Amino acid sequence: MAANSLPILYALVLALSLFAFQSSSAPQAFRRDPGHPQWHHGAFHDVRDTVRSDVRRMLHSRAEVPFQVPLEVNVVLVGFNGDGGYRYSVDAHKLEELLKISFPTHRPACLETGEALDIEHQIVYNAFPAGQPELIALEKALKEAMVPAGNARETEFGREVPLFEVDATVVEPVFQRLYSYIFDTDNSAVSAMELDRQVPSAIFVVNFDKVRMDPRNKEIDLDNLMYGKITQLTEDDMQKQEGDYIYRYRYNGGGASQVWLGYGRYVVIDLSAGPCTYGKIETEEGTVSSRTLPRLRNIMFPRGVGAASDHSTHDVFVGQLASLVSTTIEHVIAPDVRFETVDLTTRLLLPIIVLQNHNRYNIIEKGHNYSINIEAIEAQVKKMVHDGQEVVIVGGSHSLHRHEKLSIAVSKAMRGHSLQETRNDGRFHVHTKTYLDGALLKEEMERSADVLAAGLLEVADPSLSSKFFLRQHWNDEPDGASDSILKHKPLWSTYDKKGGKKKKKKERKQGDLYPTYGTRVIPVFVLSLADVDPHLMMEDESLVWTSKDVVIVLEHQNQQIPLSYVSETQRRHAEPSQVQRHILAGLASAVAGLSAPYEKASHVHERPVVNWLWAAGCHPFGPFSNTSKVSQMLQDVALRNSIYARVDSALHKIRDTSEAVQTFAAEYLKTPLGEPVKGKKNKTTTELWVEKFSKKTTNLPEPFPHELVDRLENFLNVSPSYF
Repeated sequence: MAANSLPILYALVLALSLFAFQSSSAPQAFRRDPGHPQWHHGAFHDVRDTVRSDVRRMLHSRAEVPFQVPLEVNVVLVGFNGDGGYRYSVDAHKLEELLKISFPTHRPACLETGEALDIEHQIVYNAFPAGQPELIALEKALKEAMVPAGNARETEFGREVPLFEVDATVVEPVFQRLYSYIFDTDNSAVSAMELDRQVPSAIFVVNFDKVRMDPRNKEIDLDNLMYGKITQLTEDDMQKQEGDYIYRYRYNGGGASQVWLGYGRYVVIDLSAGPCTYGKIETEEGTVSSRTLPRLRNIMFPRGVGAASDHSTHDVFVGQLASLVSTTIEHVIAPDVRFETVDLTTRLLLPIIVLQNHNRYNIIEKGHNYSINIEAIEAQVKKMVHDGQEVVIVGGSHSLHRHEKLSIAVSKAMRGHSLQETRNDGRFHVHTKTYLDGALLKEEMERSADVLAAGLLEVADPSLSSKFFLRQHWNDEPDGASDSILKHKPLWSTYDKKGGKKKKKKERKQGDLYPTYGTRVIPVFVLSLADVDPHLMMEDESLVWTSKDVVIVLEHQNQQIPLSYVSETQRRHAEPSQVQRHILAGLASAVAGLSAPYEKASHVHERPVVNWLWAAGCHPFGPFSNTSKVSQMLQDVALRNSIYARVDSALHKIRDTSEAVQTFAAEYLKTPLGEPVKGKKNKTTTELWVEKFSKKTTNLPEPFPHELVDRLENFLNVSPSYF
């Protein structure tokens, strides 16, 4: 018996070893073999000397030119190497050259002022293709994530075909693996400062084979195609490349789209998805249609499939692709700044003050569908501020009936406007819509912000109350020169009052509160109202109103409110009971200066214009979003905005001071005999006089003192690693 079982045992061991060998040698994507090419982060290495020369030119010149900052953009082509849909190929090098020639620079602006910043990006492009195994891995993930969602039309007036929807959050980890594989970052959740190196931003432009990843076709084994040979298509196969179905993305249940912003440092542009249509009803500005994004179908079959205007060539397609990349840079990678705030404080207090006119429920209490998760909001805000800045968020509720001025302000802020809507009978129906005016609420609420915020902080953590606020008592000094945290007096307290002008002392009443030095307080007022208009919202069909120093959010327990925004054939709705996303959107704008990815300042229109292309994805802004998170790409933008605000403010002050000096010199500076200063003919009198104050040896008109210029130039010479 034992002799018979021995051969069986050997056979079993041999079979297990063969199975283990086959499993280990199975084709896998995202595998780094020896000799795998490493990605080169060339932006800050290749332009190091250029940055140094730009700084020197700024130090020696009075010309009002923007400060040049390099910005690296990586375009990853997936499925454009003869292995994707229609077996189409795009030369990555030619695309990179076209981008460098067509869109070499980008200068962001400030939405608040409409003026361009004194910062200009010198864009460094890197375009390269992804491998076949990674393409197949993405197609496999999408095929598994597709869910039937009825039927849809191929084009505006095309035939109806089956529709599938893909939750972008399900396939997001696979795109994150592709990002980590290409850029050799095992964990992109860490910040750039923790990595101690620059982190790349990527634009994934994908072109999938819809026939290969058809969810109804169970016969195709995508695993065998990882490293296998991709068959070429016949003319009949090319006609069937659309697969007789449509698929779209929805990020966490938001609006349907074929482009979306991921949680990492990447965006996805899927040219094989869609087409998708969304925007605002009866408004042309910013609307996304079936013609917004280029489609390979119109390239391969210019006749008979689309309209006569769809005739395209390969060059036109590459040009459209380059234009799409530039739009992504302007709206997502380097967008405009919402508020240009120079925040030099070390402490940031964000009190969430719930003002309610009822006792039916409290959104601060946990465990309900409408509850606010303060810890999640605090975690997201801390990712958008610099290291070393303390962030404290406290929450509490107050009754509006106990604050007379606030109740009156809410009542005064109720406004109404007339709307004309087209009904099913084809006629215009006029009705009045009530809304809350945030600007009127701001003035009264600002006066009560410190008192309410200090009260919440006292209850939450009494030890922090004296750190963030000065509480004035009867025995305090009337001039308020002391600080509970900073023990020294401010500079103006040492001013000799006898020799200076007499100023009227401002008496402070008992109980007055003042933020301590180094503290910034941004209150978040949440109006929790009952028995109001079921469709009550704030202006512009929003539930949040934001300025650079206050956030106001509206909440009431009514049903979904239909909006004038549409995604495909369905209206978008607002959830007035869900305020988590709107609180985060307001804080992202007020604290970090983030603008919505669909807004951009326009000098021609003298107002912000909208483009709804990037309205979907991992951000809390707008009617097509449905998430309470901020992507890592926008977190990087937030940190960059704070630096840009400081640089822009400093340059403005320097130029204003220089202009004041020149004006003074032109009017008052003359020789002792009252004659104008003589010198070279190509220089004005002002320049000759200013040079006497700002330089010793150089002939260039420096806007800074020569000692400062020498120190900065020495710093540039000994510190090349900073660039």
